[in-house]
Amino acid sequence: MGQLTGGDPSLLRRINSAVVLHALRATDCATLTEIARVTGLSRPTVEGVVEGLIGAGLVVERAADEGIARRQGRPARRFRFRAEAGHLLGLEVGAHRVAALLSDLDGRVLGRQAREVAETASADERLDRLRGAVAELLRRCGVPRDSLRAVGVGTPGIVAADGTVRLSTALPQWTGLDLGERLSRSFECPVLVENDANAAAVAEHWKGAAQETDDVVFVLAGLSPGAGALIGGRLHRGFGGAAGEIGALHLLGREATPETLLSTTDEPLHPLDEQAVAQVFALAREGDLRARAAVERFIQRLVHDVAALVLALDPELVVIGGWAAGLDGVLEPLRRELARYCLRPPRVALSALGGAAVATGALRLALDHVEEQLFAVEGTVTARR
Repeated sequence: MGQLTGGDPSLLRRINSAVVLHALRATDCATLTEIARVTGLSRPTVEGVVEGLIGAGLVVERAADEGIARRQGRPARRFRFRAEAGHLLGLEVGAHRVAALLSDLDGRVLGRQAREVAETASADERLDRLRGAVAELLRRCGVPRDSLRAVGVGTPGIVAADGTVRLSTALPQWTGLDLGERLSRSFECPVLVENDANAAAVAEHWKGAAQETDDVVFVLAGLSPGAGALIGGRLHRGFGGAAGEIGALHLLGREATPETLLSTTDEPLHPLDEQAVAQVFALAREGDLRARAAVERFIQRLVHDVAALVLALDPELVVIGGWAAGLDGVLEPLRRELARYCLRPPRVALSALGGAAVATGALRLALDHVEEQLFAVEGTVTARR
């Protein structure tokens, strides 16, 4: 498409269409007169735009209530945005499970599906489990695959802009995988791949603990903790997509590895997986002294890693998710440590979304993509009458 100018009628039509669609999406239904009043467009312009949106399948006329029609005569025509005109998927790929969320174009969740997967599963096996979960979810909800408008994916690792996983310590077989391209074979719509902590940060800002905060750090505390950051409400990925990889901080002059920190013996904890760590946490809750010491070391490492990120970004809020969200003692040590180093310590809260954070954030990324298509227009010309 060539560059559009302010006088280009096609640009004006697109602007007016976006303005009307946005107004309809913000309400249950509205008359032509109500839309004209909200948008500032003339009624004939609104009527023409609405007819075009009906033709595109994005708007439908709402049937009048028969009883009201009989009492008051022919009522004004009312229209609504068709949120059911398309659907979105938010997918999570984890070490032990894959999960999927399905929503309409308003982001309203219609269903969810999860499947367990072995940590040692190959990339092909993990993708097959994910595709199976999606197929089951679409079948249960009665949604055809060609109704999907966008798919968001949250995965461990450093993710390049093209959807390639450049490095993943949690899923070594994932490293180098062009995840976006592989999943695109299964869908006839855009597939957007994002780091899991980044996706969780987006989710908490949308529906979780950070809804009222635009400068936030979300910490996904696991075997190798990671973090996602929103600055001014926008996701900060960094130059190479590696922003927030605090799990690598132990390489900077520290000899203690996670295997050593979480060990309850004189030998490193091996294999270092979620089951083994969960056992350490369980022993600590039962009063085992060596397990309690291991958990304390884990918390202190997490606290120091988060403090380093907070000093660099100065967020208003830190949200803790992942394993640490289940540790009763994580918030106070973190608050104390941040108070020692920060001129203005941020608030600290636990994730409000828990295990659903990554898939929810992936869904939000898919919704952002579709909204950009529906509402964004080139240029800065305002709607005209």
